[in-house]
Amino acid sequence: MGKKLYIGNLAYSVSSSDLETMLGQYGSVESAQVISDRSTGQSKGFGFVEMASESEAQAAI
Repeated sequence: MGKKLYIGNLAYSVSSSDLETMLGQYGSVESAQVISDRSTGQSKGFGFVEMASESEAQAAI
């Protein structure tokens, strides 16, 4: 198990800061990134969150 989580099926309106806030309740978030299309800037509906520890990542799952 790792500390980096794939988060899928996100609404296109969710931002990286929204993702950080959502998973912050489960522990310390080191990074949160929503992936967007390079040409349009539109969210692709998924992102990645890196938690501070494996136990926090497991709690978020």
